Order: sequence, then structure tokens, then C-alpha cells
Amino acid sequence: MAITNESRRKFLKTSGLAAGGLVLGVTAPKHVMAEFIDGDDGNFNPNAFVHIGENGDTLIYCGRCEMGQGISTALPAAVADELEADWERVEVRQADGNEELYGSQATGGSASIRKMYIPMREAGAVAKLMLIAAAAKVWNVPVTECVAENHFVINQINQQKLSYGELASLAATMDVPEKPKLKEKSEYKYIGKGLARHNLDDILQGTLTYGVDTKMPGLKYAAITHCPVLGGKLKSVGNKSAALGMQGVFDVIEIPRFDVPFGSIGGVAVVADNTWTAQQALKLLQIEWDAGKNGSYDTQAYKAQLVKNVESPAELGKERGNVEQAFAEADTIVKATYTGGHLSHSPMEPNASVVWVQDDSCEVWAATQSPADIQKVLAQYLKREPKDILVHVTMAGGAFGRKFKCDYVHEAAVLSQAVKAPVQLIWSREEDMRTGYFHSINAQHIQASIDKNGQVSGWLHRVAFPPITSLFNPSTDRARKGDIAEVLNHPFGIKNVRSETGEAIAHTRIGWYRAVYAIFYGFAFGTFADELAHKVKKDTVTMLNDIYDNNQNKKKAEQVMRSKRALALAAEKSNWAGRDALPKNQGLGIAVHYSFQSYVAMAVRVEVNGDDIKVLEVDAIVDCGQVLNTDSAKAQMEGAVVMGMGLALRTEIVFKDGAVVNSNFHQYPVIRINEMPKVNVHFIESDADATGLGEPGVGPFAPALSNAVFAASGKRYRDLPFTPQTI
Repeated sequence: MAITNESRRKFLKTSGLAAGGLVLGVTAPKHVMAEFIDGDDGNFNPNAFVHIGENGDTLIYCGRCEMGQGISTALPAAVADELEADWERVEVRQADGNEELYGSQATGGSASIRKMYIPMREAGAVAKLMLIAAAAKVWNVPVTECVAENHFVINQINQQKLSYGELASLAATMDVPEKPKLKEKSEYKYIGKGLARHNLDDILQGTLTYGVDTKMPGLKYAAITHCPVLGGKLKSVGNKSAALGMQGVFDVIEIPRFDVPFGSIGGVAVVADNTWTAQQALKLLQIEWDAGKNGSYDTQAYKAQLVKNVESPAELGKERGNVEQAFAEADTIVKATYTGGHLSHSPMEPNASVVWVQDDSCEVWAATQSPADIQKVLAQYLKREPKDILVHVTMAGGAFGRKFKCDYVHEAAVLSQAVKAPVQLIWSREEDMRTGYFHSINAQHIQASIDKNGQVSGWLHRVAFPPITSLFNPSTDRARKGDIAEVLNHPFGIKNVRSETGEAIAHTRIGWYRAVYAIFYGFAFGTFADELAHKVKKDTVTMLNDIYDNNQNKKKAEQVMRSKRALALAAEKSNWAGRDALPKNQGLGIAVHYSFQSYVAMAVRVEVNGDDIKVLEVDAIVDCGQVLNTDSAKAQMEGAVVMGMGLALRTEIVFKDGAVVNSNFHQYPVIRINEMPKVNVHFIESDADATGLGEPGVGPFAPALSNAVFAASGKRYRDLPFTPQTI
């Protein structure tokens, strides 16, 4: 069949592609659809376009955003594999923001591979079958006598060849197979291999365009500062004349708060002919703020209050079985409280965008995880339709959830409209660290009952943290039931378990951060399991296996099996059995965590000298189903170790008098290359569906490290970070 519609012709027009060849639109979860070059109107909402030109070159527009995770290589390579394409003939381009053409382009939650892997493979398989059908028509032979190989279709009877370019336009007239047969694992050519990133040369040569790199004629540059306290208001701006008197300064502009999700919290900006001048002029301004109701926010006091809230009865989340009875019949009760502080995303590339607002158009160039949110926010601000906001998505120099929020783009739009020119706004590192979005400060209290056989019979788990929903509903005063569902849904599957949620009002902006709640849930579950093992005089691996083996929920059987398998491999690779032979000041810790539908176990070996903790080696075991690209998958896990080390050992955002005290990396010290341990990444061979990998590696690191430090020194850390910086 052939599907034709106006949106396709618009795609060809805006992409600059020649009106020839074969184009496939890929949509999830529906099957792949194809269409002619021209046709009547129709409904079509694909997530990516695959175009085979008349010269044979294959072009793939990737609708998801690339921020270093390798998605723009892994998914196109899956297409090329099923297509039997020559990878050297494949070009990948980042798609502009357009939900009508590409469907959801929001990139996060380790979901891109999970949602797009099969549809993208189907696109390649469909194209291959249509090319084969075209060749069979040319040769007047059955399709069964034709085979695709390395960008050609080959006649198996006489070994004649036709290139994909020669066949592409005719292939576009072939019927579309609705359920193409996909390759067996043994047939993969690119999937599961270590392909280099498609844009690696551009990255190494510095020619790739990031959000901070956009330039154009007439561009003006801006610097901004915000009220340091959430909800505060601008009282006055003094010394404007000095700022305006600087050579190159065009204007000082006050930006009001735009009270929509991801809109600006309000601030003061300077627009100049270069970024440095704008920043220096901004420093001359004498700005006075009214801090408002959050002016007394102090994280040290707040964390202490959270601890009180979880160490007392709290609001019921959900209960399975009878925890009270399990506790009443217990041989031993073990309890512990775990805490963690706010975290800053702090990607290497700070928030940056260029916006040009004109009377009849609005064009954006931004490093973003969600172009649709930019369109929605600017449409509300400019009182236009979202489709009228053109968003060019650039490569992001890191994001970790921060670039889901588009306040920095909205502010650039305000400035562009004010000065009637394109404006590039780059937040300073200090501004991002002090007035951005933050991972939730948190506290958890766990009590577990141990029966006479040394088995865990009951589990009470209280949590208190300001949830992300507070962004959308400021009256939210605690985590919702959905935010604490992980307690009952955990693969441990304790027979008697109860979750409770304590009060935790947000006093700053809480946002998605890599691994999200798996950071503190992973820490609490993984560390407490080690504490239970120590209490009943078992080793941690045995304790974990005992807990998993007591899971009676058949629906969790696969989770139990895959968790145990990852744990067993971590024990094997790290020589868990030989841990007692380690030097006196060294220790080995282990933890396993399930998140984002993936399973990761980590074994961490440390050396401890007083308060000095040195991570020596990490064995990371990953079960994420089919791995698409082993090179980028390994890099994801190595990056998770780096981030896990930072948040476990020292990174924490501190508030005093309502404002963030940290200002830059000297007060928020991330892990440096000389501190990097040896990281051994092991992927479990699996025929399971491909699942996420960007976030699952962060959760198990901190508990494995905590357990290792305890093994080496006898000191138990229950607060993240272990050794907070004195600021």
C-alpha cells in the first residue's frame, strides 16, 4: 500500500531532499509506513524519516535529541542492519522540533531505545523488502531469488547486481510489507557491535554545533541573573547608567516571572555586542531582591526535619501483608535512616540558546531535551500556535535532565522581542548552579524484621522528599503514592511490606536528574541489605539471594532471575569469594538495582585511609536486553560511575538563607580524570527486549561504595555525600 499526505511534502521541502528515491516514515508503536514522493492529504505522524536517494546515499533524520548518549548512532545503525546497508553510505541528521512529523521528541527516562528500537528495525526491514521487490520486477524473477547485501540487491541465479540508488524510486512504488520479518541475532551486522559515533570526526575536530555555537548576522549577546531565592521578587535595579555606559552595551532588561511550567522565574539581563561585555555590565548593576517566603530555607535544618518526619509514623502509601504482625513475631528488628542532599545537573555546556522573535515568525536554536516544551512555552508567551515556533535542535554538551526545562529559551525570546534582533543567552556557571533545578533532598527510614530462620519477614519503608510534581503544583507537600511505588514494586518482593510518605515541602525548583529517584532508593535498598547481612552474619550476596528467593510473587519471577544473575556475575568478576585476602585497608562492596526496566549490579573495591576514600576498581554488570552499540553502552556505564562517585563522595548543593551557597566547581567538585578507577563493564547476553541504559548505572554505585567502605574500615555511611565539602 502507499500512504500519501501533505506533511510528507512539507518534510521534503524543508529538508531540501530531491523529489526522488524511497522515503520511509517511522512511527511507534504502529508499524512502519511508507509513502510516495507525491500524493493527496493524509494523516501521518512518524518519529523519524529514512530516505534512500537515487544515488544510493541513505539519510536518517533522528527525532530524538542527542546529548552524548549515542542515540543518533545506535538507532540508525539498527535501521542500516535490517536494511543491509553499507554504513559508510549512511548520513544521520538531527531533526528540528516537529511533533506533527516526528511524534514525541522528548528524550529522557532511558526510553529512546526502548520505544524506538523495534520500529526503527522494521523501517530498515521494510525498505529492504521493497528494494528486493523492485529488483525482482526489473529482472522479472521471484523475490525469493533475490537477496540484499551491502547496499545492493543480488540475483542469486546469475549474480547480477542492482544498487540501492538504481532501485530506490521504483521501490517507492512497491507494496509496503506490514509485518516484516526481522533478523535473527546471529545475523546482526551492526547491532551489538562497537560502532564509532557517526559524528566522531566533527566532535574531535571541534566542528560540531552545540547550543553555545550558533552564530548569525546581527546576533546580540545576553547575560542574566535571577533572584537567588525561589519565589522572590525584584525590588530595584540600581547603577543602570554605569552598565549602559559600557561600550557595546545595548540595554538592561527586566524579565518578569512567567508562571507556567519551565517559564522564567524572572530576572535582570544585559544585552551587548558580546557575551563578556554583557557579563561585566551585569556585575555593575546594584540589584535588590525581596526573598519572600523561602528566604529562610536552610538545607541542614531541612534535612534534619525530614529525618524527624521519617522516623515517626507518616501517611500510608501502600501495604502488602501485615507488617505489624511480622514485627511482633520477629526475632530481631533492624532499622536505619538514610539521607541525601540536593544535586545540580551542571553539564559541561551551560544553558544556551539563540532566539529570533519577529512579527511573523519565531526561530530557536537550542540544546534541548524537549523541543515541544519550547514550542509550548513560547507559544503561550508570544500568544501564537506551537507549530509556528521553529526549533532547531543542536547537539547538547551534556544535559542529565536539566535541558528538559526551557526557561533559558523563554528568556532569550523575551530579550529578542525587546531588542528586535536575534539574541544568544548563555547562563553563567554560577547562575546555573544557584538558580537552576535540583535533585530532591531526601530522607528514608527502613525497619526490617528478621525471623528465627534469619529471613526478612517484614519491611517498613518511610520516605520524605519534595517531589518533581511540586513544579506543576506548588501546594504538593509530600511524595505521591506513585513516587514511592518502588518500595512495593521492588524485586525483593518482601511478603509483608508497608510504605509511608512524610511531609516535604519544596523550597526550590525540583527537576529530573539522571536516574531520578533511583539514586536514593538504590542507596537505601542496597546499603540496608548489607546492614541486614552484617546483622545476621551472612555475606551480602547470600543475604540478597535469600531475599530474592523468598519472593512469592510469580509476576516478579523474571525480575528476580535477572537481578540474581547480575548479582552472581558481579560476585564472580570481582572475586567476591576472595575478598578476605584483600589488604587490611581495602574492602569490596556489592549492590544490585533494577530501574528503567534494566538491571545493574556493581562491585566496588576501595582503599580507605582515615577519611580518605579511594575507589580502585569497579565491576559493572549490565542486563539491558539487547545492547545496540557496545561502545556507547560501555561509555554510558563509565559515565554512570563518574556521576555516582561524585554524588556519593562529595557533591551536594547547600542552601542558606534561601539561596544556594555553592557557586562553581570549586565548591561543587566533580570527579577528575586522575581519580577515575578502573571500570570493567560486562554485558549479559540476552534475547530480552532492549531497555534503557542512560540512567540505570547510577543507582547501584553509591550503595556498593558504602558497603565497600564499611568492609574496609568498619565505618558506615548513610548520608550522601559521605564527605561533604565545607563551603
